[in-house]
Amino acid sequence: MSDTAHFLPFESRYTLPPVEMIGDSPAEILSKQERIGRLKEERNAVILAHNYQRDEVQEIADFVGDSLGLSQQAASTPAEVIVFCGVNFMAETAAILSPDKTVLLPDLRAGCSLSSTITAKELRAWKARYPEAVVVSYVNTSAEVKAESDYCCTSANAVKVVSAISAERPILFVPDKFLAAAVARQTGRANIIAYPGYCHVHRTIRPEQVLEMMEEHPDIELLIHPECGCVTSCMARVADGTLSSERTFFLSTEGMMRHLSNSTAQEFAIGTEVGMLHRLRKISPDKSFLPVNPEAVCEFMKTITLDGVLRSLETLEPQICVPQETARRAKIAIDRMLEIV
Repeated sequence: MSDTAHFLPFESRYTLPPVEMIGDSPAEILSKQERIGRLKEERNAVILAHNYQRDEVQEIADFVGDSLGLSQQAASTPAEVIVFCGVNFMAETAAILSPDKTVLLPDLRAGCSLSSTITAKELRAWKARYPEAVVVSYVNTSAEVKAESDYCCTSANAVKVVSAISAERPILFVPDKFLAAAVARQTGRANIIAYPGYCHVHRTIRPEQVLEMMEEHPDIELLIHPECGCVTSCMARVADGTLSSERTFFLSTEGMMRHLSNSTAQEFAIGTEVGMLHRLRKISPDKSFLPVNPEAVCEFMKTITLDGVLRSLETLEPQICVPQETARRAKIAIDRMLEIV
Protein backbone atom coordinates (compact mmCIF):
# COMPACT_ATOMS: atom_id res chain seq x y z
CA MET A 1 0.00 0.00 0.00
CA SER A 2 1.14 3.56 -0.62
CA ASP A 3 0.18 6.67 1.26
CA THR A 4 -1.53 9.24 -0.95
CA ALA A 5 -0.68 12.39 0.98
CA HIS A 6 0.98 15.29 -0.82
CA PHE A 7 4.71 15.55 -0.42
CA LEU A 8 7.12 18.20 -1.63
CA PRO A 9 9.62 17.08 -4.26
CA PHE A 10 12.40 15.51 -2.24
CA GLU A 11 15.06 16.91 -4.57
CA SER A 12 14.29 20.34 -3.10
CA ARG A 13 15.48 19.19 0.31
CA TYR A 14 19.13 18.71 -0.49
CA THR A 15 21.90 20.03 -2.68
CA LEU A 16 24.21 17.48 -4.22
CA PRO A 17 27.86 18.37 -3.61
CA PRO A 18 30.19 18.13 -6.59
CA VAL A 19 32.31 15.01 -6.80
CA GLU A 20 35.86 16.21 -6.23
CA MET A 21 38.30 14.83 -8.78
CA ILE A 22 41.45 13.78 -6.96
CA GLY A 23 44.65 14.23 -8.94
CA ASP A 24 47.06 12.75 -6.41
CA SER A 25 49.78 10.48 -7.70
CA PRO A 26 50.07 6.94 -6.25
CA ALA A 27 53.01 8.15 -4.16
CA GLU A 28 50.97 11.07 -2.76
CA ILE A 29 48.07 8.77 -1.95
CA LEU A 30 50.40 6.36 -0.16
CA SER A 31 52.00 9.22 1.79
CA LYS A 32 48.61 10.47 3.00
CA GLN A 33 47.51 6.96 3.92
CA GLU A 34 50.69 6.48 5.97
CA ARG A 35 50.16 9.82 7.77
CA ILE A 36 46.59 8.78 8.54
CA GLY A 37 47.87 5.50 9.95
CA ARG A 38 50.26 7.31 12.30
CA LEU A 39 47.63 9.82 13.44
CA LYS A 40 45.13 7.01 13.99
CA GLU A 41 47.53 5.37 16.44
CA GLU A 42 48.22 8.66 18.23
CA ARG A 43 44.51 9.40 18.62
CA ASN A 44 43.58 5.81 19.54
CA ALA A 45 41.10 5.98 16.70
CA VAL A 46 39.27 3.45 14.59
CA ILE A 47 38.45 4.28 10.97
CA LEU A 48 35.21 3.03 9.42
CA ALA A 49 34.45 3.15 5.70
CA HIS A 50 31.14 2.40 4.07
CA ASN A 51 31.13 0.20 0.97
CA TYR A 52 30.36 3.24 -1.21
CA GLN A 53 33.44 5.22 -0.22
CA ARG A 54 36.28 6.09 -2.59
CA ASP A 55 38.73 3.24 -3.20
CA GLU A 56 41.63 4.97 -1.46
CA VAL A 57 39.46 5.75 1.58
CA GLN A 58 38.36 2.13 1.89
CA GLU A 59 42.02 1.17 1.89
CA ILE A 60 42.80 3.12 5.11
CA ALA A 61 39.81 1.77 7.05
CA ASP A 62 39.99 -0.72 9.89
CA PHE A 63 36.53 -1.93 8.92
CA VAL A 64 34.65 -1.67 5.62
CA GLY A 65 30.98 -2.59 5.48
CA ASP A 66 27.43 -1.38 5.87
CA SER A 67 26.36 1.33 8.27
CA LEU A 68 24.94 -0.55 11.25
CA GLY A 69 27.57 -3.29 11.15
CA LEU A 70 30.33 -0.69 11.16
CA SER A 71 28.86 1.08 14.20
CA GLN A 72 28.60 -2.23 16.04
CA GLN A 73 32.20 -3.13 15.20
CA ALA A 74 33.46 0.25 16.39
CA ALA A 75 31.53 -0.05 19.65
CA SER A 76 33.32 -3.31 20.42
CA THR A 77 36.81 -1.79 20.07
CA PRO A 78 38.85 0.02 22.76
CA ALA A 79 39.23 3.03 20.45
CA GLU A 80 38.42 6.42 21.93
CA VAL A 81 37.76 8.07 18.55
CA ILE A 82 35.60 6.86 15.64
CA VAL A 83 36.28 8.36 12.22
CA PHE A 84 33.22 7.48 10.17
CA CYS A 85 33.84 7.67 6.43
CA GLY A 86 30.20 7.57 5.46
CA VAL A 87 27.23 9.94 5.72
CA ASN A 88 25.56 11.81 8.55
CA PHE A 89 22.98 9.29 9.76
CA MET A 90 25.73 6.64 9.96
CA ALA A 91 27.86 8.81 12.23
CA GLU A 92 24.80 9.47 14.39
CA THR A 93 24.21 5.74 14.77
CA ALA A 94 27.83 5.29 15.82
CA ALA A 95 27.38 8.04 18.41
CA ILE A 96 24.23 6.33 19.73
CA LEU A 97 25.96 2.97 20.10
CA SER A 98 29.22 4.46 21.44
CA PRO A 99 28.16 7.39 23.66
CA ASP A 100 31.55 7.52 25.39
CA LYS A 101 33.57 7.78 22.18
CA THR A 102 34.29 10.83 20.03
CA VAL A 103 32.65 10.40 16.62
CA LEU A 104 34.03 12.33 13.65
CA LEU A 105 32.47 12.82 10.22
CA PRO A 106 35.28 14.16 7.99
CA ASP A 107 32.96 16.28 5.82
CA LEU A 108 29.64 17.73 7.01
CA ARG A 109 28.43 17.87 3.40
CA ALA A 110 28.08 14.08 3.61
CA GLY A 111 24.32 14.04 3.86
CA CYS A 112 21.89 11.47 2.49
CA SER A 113 19.10 12.07 0.00
CA LEU A 114 17.09 9.15 1.43
CA SER A 115 17.46 10.24 5.05
CA SER A 116 16.43 13.79 4.13
CA THR A 117 13.08 12.65 2.74
CA ILE A 118 11.51 12.54 6.20
CA THR A 119 11.85 14.59 9.37
CA ALA A 120 10.76 13.74 12.90
CA LYS A 121 7.98 16.35 12.65
CA GLU A 122 6.67 14.76 9.45
CA LEU A 123 6.80 11.31 11.00
CA ARG A 124 4.84 12.49 14.04
CA ALA A 125 2.16 13.91 11.76
CA TRP A 126 2.06 10.68 9.77
CA LYS A 127 1.78 8.62 12.97
CA ALA A 128 -1.18 10.75 14.07
CA ARG A 129 -3.05 9.72 10.92
CA TYR A 130 -2.47 6.02 11.67
CA PRO A 131 -2.55 5.71 15.48
CA GLU A 132 -2.80 1.90 15.42
CA ALA A 133 0.22 1.48 13.17
CA VAL A 134 3.70 0.27 14.07
CA VAL A 135 6.54 2.43 12.76
CA VAL A 136 9.45 0.59 11.16
CA SER A 137 12.25 2.94 10.18
CA TYR A 138 15.05 1.98 7.85
CA VAL A 139 18.46 2.57 9.43
CA ASN A 140 18.98 5.23 6.71
CA THR A 141 17.19 7.85 8.80
CA SER A 142 18.20 10.56 11.24
CA ALA A 143 18.52 9.90 14.96
CA GLU A 144 15.42 12.05 15.51
CA VAL A 145 13.36 9.87 13.16
CA LYS A 146 14.66 6.70 14.82
CA ALA A 147 13.58 8.17 18.16
CA GLU A 148 10.00 8.42 16.85
CA SER A 149 10.02 4.80 15.64
CA ASP A 150 9.03 1.49 17.17
CA TYR A 151 11.62 -0.56 15.29
CA CYS A 152 14.62 0.05 13.08
CA CYS A 153 15.59 -2.28 10.27
CA THR A 154 18.31 -2.74 7.69
CA SER A 155 17.95 -3.85 4.09
CA ALA A 156 19.24 -7.26 5.20
CA ASN A 157 16.80 -7.81 8.07
CA ALA A 158 13.72 -5.77 7.07
CA VAL A 159 11.73 -8.90 6.18
CA LYS A 160 12.52 -10.49 9.57
CA VAL A 161 11.58 -7.36 11.47
CA VAL A 162 8.29 -6.89 9.62
CA SER A 163 7.45 -10.60 9.90
CA ALA A 164 7.85 -10.41 13.68
CA ILE A 165 5.10 -7.78 13.97
CA SER A 166 1.50 -8.95 14.39
CA ALA A 167 -0.15 -9.39 10.98
CA GLU A 168 -3.15 -7.39 12.20
CA ARG A 169 -1.11 -4.28 12.89
CA PRO A 170 -0.59 -1.90 9.96
CA ILE A 171 3.02 -0.87 9.44
CA LEU A 172 4.28 2.60 8.56
CA PHE A 173 7.49 1.85 6.69
CA VAL A 174 9.89 4.78 6.55
CA PRO A 175 11.28 6.21 4.32
CA ASP A 176 12.25 4.03 1.31
CA LYS A 177 9.33 3.13 -0.95
CA PHE A 178 11.36 0.65 -3.00
CA LEU A 179 12.52 -1.32 0.04
CA ALA A 180 8.98 -1.18 1.44
CA ALA A 181 7.58 -2.62 -1.79
CA ALA A 182 10.18 -5.40 -1.77
CA VAL A 183 9.34 -6.27 1.84
CA ALA A 184 5.60 -6.24 1.12
CA ARG A 185 6.13 -8.63 -1.78
CA GLN A 186 8.36 -10.97 0.23
CA THR A 187 6.10 -11.04 3.31
CA GLY A 188 2.78 -10.99 1.47
CA ARG A 189 1.51 -8.21 3.75
CA ALA A 190 -1.06 -5.81 2.32
CA ASN A 191 -0.98 -3.47 5.32
CA ILE A 192 2.46 -1.94 4.81
CA ILE A 193 1.99 1.78 4.26
CA ALA A 194 5.06 3.03 2.43
CA TYR A 195 6.46 6.51 2.84
CA PRO A 196 7.33 7.70 -0.68
CA GLY A 197 11.03 8.39 -0.10
CA TYR A 198 13.94 7.07 -2.11
CA CYS A 199 17.71 7.17 -2.57
CA HIS A 200 18.53 9.40 -5.53
CA VAL A 201 21.26 6.96 -6.65
CA HIS A 202 19.40 3.67 -6.34
CA ARG A 203 16.37 5.20 -8.02
CA THR A 204 18.40 5.48 -11.25
CA ILE A 205 18.99 1.73 -11.52
CA ARG A 206 16.24 0.84 -13.97
CA PRO A 207 14.63 -2.42 -15.18
CA GLU A 208 15.77 -1.88 -18.77
CA GLN A 209 19.39 -1.69 -17.60
CA VAL A 210 18.99 -5.01 -15.83
CA LEU A 211 17.44 -6.71 -18.85
CA GLU A 212 20.12 -5.38 -21.17
CA MET A 213 22.86 -6.63 -18.85
CA MET A 214 21.30 -10.10 -18.60
CA GLU A 215 20.86 -10.34 -22.36
CA GLU A 216 24.48 -9.38 -23.04
CA HIS A 217 25.84 -11.73 -20.36
CA PRO A 218 23.73 -14.91 -20.35
CA ASP A 219 25.71 -16.60 -17.54
CA ILE A 220 25.99 -13.61 -15.22
CA GLU A 221 24.49 -13.55 -11.72
CA LEU A 222 22.46 -10.48 -10.82
CA LEU A 223 22.86 -8.97 -7.34
CA ILE A 224 20.34 -6.17 -6.74
CA HIS A 225 20.11 -3.95 -3.67
CA PRO A 226 16.51 -3.70 -2.33
CA GLU A 227 16.64 0.14 -2.50
CA CYS A 228 16.86 0.05 -6.30
CA GLY A 229 14.10 1.49 -8.44
CA CYS A 230 13.99 -1.74 -10.43
CA VAL A 231 13.53 -4.10 -7.48
CA THR A 232 9.79 -4.83 -7.64
CA SER A 233 9.78 -5.20 -11.43
CA CYS A 234 12.74 -7.58 -11.15
CA MET A 235 10.88 -9.59 -8.52
CA ALA A 236 7.88 -9.79 -10.85
CA ARG A 237 10.14 -10.93 -13.68
CA VAL A 238 11.62 -13.64 -11.47
CA ALA A 239 8.08 -14.77 -10.66
CA ASP A 240 7.05 -14.98 -14.34
CA GLY A 241 10.36 -16.50 -15.44
CA THR A 242 11.64 -13.53 -17.45
CA LEU A 243 14.58 -13.38 -15.05
CA SER A 244 16.17 -16.58 -13.78
CA SER A 245 15.39 -17.31 -10.15
CA GLU A 246 18.70 -19.19 -9.99
CA ARG A 247 20.73 -16.17 -11.11
CA THR A 248 18.83 -13.22 -9.55
CA PHE A 249 19.38 -12.22 -5.94
CA PHE A 250 18.06 -9.30 -3.88
CA LEU A 251 20.76 -8.53 -1.33
CA SER A 252 22.12 -5.90 1.02
CA THR A 253 25.74 -4.89 0.48
CA GLU A 254 26.88 -7.35 3.14
CA GLY A 255 24.58 -9.95 1.62
CA MET A 256 26.45 -9.49 -1.65
CA MET A 257 29.72 -10.18 0.13
CA ARG A 258 28.35 -13.36 1.72
CA HIS A 259 26.89 -14.50 -1.58
CA LEU A 260 30.34 -14.60 -3.17
CA SER A 261 31.50 -17.37 -0.84
CA ASN A 262 28.54 -19.55 -1.84
CA SER A 263 28.46 -18.91 -5.58
CA THR A 264 30.34 -20.74 -8.30
CA ALA A 265 29.61 -17.98 -10.84
CA GLN A 266 32.51 -16.07 -12.36
CA GLU A 267 30.62 -12.96 -13.48
CA PHE A 268 28.28 -10.73 -11.49
CA ALA A 269 26.05 -7.76 -12.36
CA ILE A 270 25.97 -5.41 -9.37
CA GLY A 271 22.93 -3.21 -8.84
CA THR A 272 24.01 -0.66 -6.26
CA GLU A 273 26.36 2.33 -5.87
CA VAL A 274 29.57 1.72 -7.81
CA GLY A 275 31.85 2.08 -4.78
CA MET A 276 30.80 -1.45 -3.86
CA LEU A 277 32.81 -2.81 -6.78
CA HIS A 278 36.16 -2.04 -5.14
CA ARG A 279 35.50 -4.28 -2.16
CA LEU A 280 34.04 -7.07 -4.29
CA ARG A 281 37.01 -7.03 -6.65
CA LYS A 282 39.45 -6.95 -3.75
CA ILE A 283 37.86 -9.94 -2.04
CA SER A 284 37.44 -11.93 -5.29
CA PRO A 285 40.04 -10.69 -7.80
CA ASP A 286 39.53 -13.76 -9.96
CA LYS A 287 35.90 -12.88 -10.66
CA SER A 288 34.30 -10.20 -12.85
CA PHE A 289 31.96 -7.52 -11.47
CA LEU A 290 29.99 -5.21 -13.75
CA PRO A 291 27.81 -2.28 -12.58
CA VAL A 292 24.21 -2.40 -13.78
CA ASN A 293 24.39 1.39 -13.93
CA PRO A 294 27.99 2.70 -14.19
CA GLU A 295 26.73 6.21 -13.33
CA ALA A 296 25.27 5.17 -9.96
CA VAL A 297 27.56 7.42 -7.93
CA CYS A 298 26.62 8.92 -4.56
CA GLU A 299 27.95 12.45 -4.46
CA PHE A 300 27.47 12.56 -0.68
CA MET A 301 29.65 9.51 -0.10
CA LYS A 302 32.37 10.90 -2.34
CA THR A 303 32.76 14.07 -0.25
CA ILE A 304 35.00 12.05 2.07
CA THR A 305 38.64 12.24 0.95
CA LEU A 306 42.01 11.35 2.42
CA ASP A 307 42.60 15.06 3.05
CA GLY A 308 39.34 15.22 5.00
CA VAL A 309 40.25 12.23 7.10
CA LEU A 310 43.65 13.78 7.85
CA ARG A 311 42.03 17.06 8.95
CA SER A 312 39.59 15.23 11.20
CA LEU A 313 42.33 13.28 12.92
CA GLU A 314 44.45 16.42 13.34
CA THR A 315 41.67 18.63 14.72
CA LEU A 316 39.19 16.06 16.11
CA GLU A 317 36.50 17.86 14.13
CA PRO A 318 33.74 17.85 12.96
CA GLN A 319 32.26 15.92 15.87
CA ILE A 320 28.83 14.32 15.65
CA CYS A 321 26.81 14.42 18.86
CA VAL A 322 23.26 13.19 19.44
CA PRO A 323 21.25 14.72 22.31
CA GLN A 324 21.00 12.26 25.20
CA GLU A 325 17.22 11.84 25.17
CA THR A 326 17.09 11.47 21.39
CA ALA A 327 19.85 8.87 21.57
CA ARG A 328 18.06 6.98 24.34
CA ARG A 329 14.81 6.73 22.40
CA ALA A 330 16.55 5.91 19.12
CA LYS A 331 18.47 3.10 20.78
CA ILE A 332 15.20 1.53 21.92
CA ALA A 333 14.15 1.12 18.27
CA ILE A 334 17.59 -0.25 17.36
CA ASP A 335 17.58 -2.69 20.29
CA ARG A 336 14.13 -3.97 19.37
CA MET A 337 15.45 -4.78 15.92
CA LEU A 338 18.49 -6.56 17.34
CA GLU A 339 16.29 -8.67 19.63
CA ILE A 340 14.54 -10.04 16.53
CA VAL A 341 17.55 -10.65 14.32
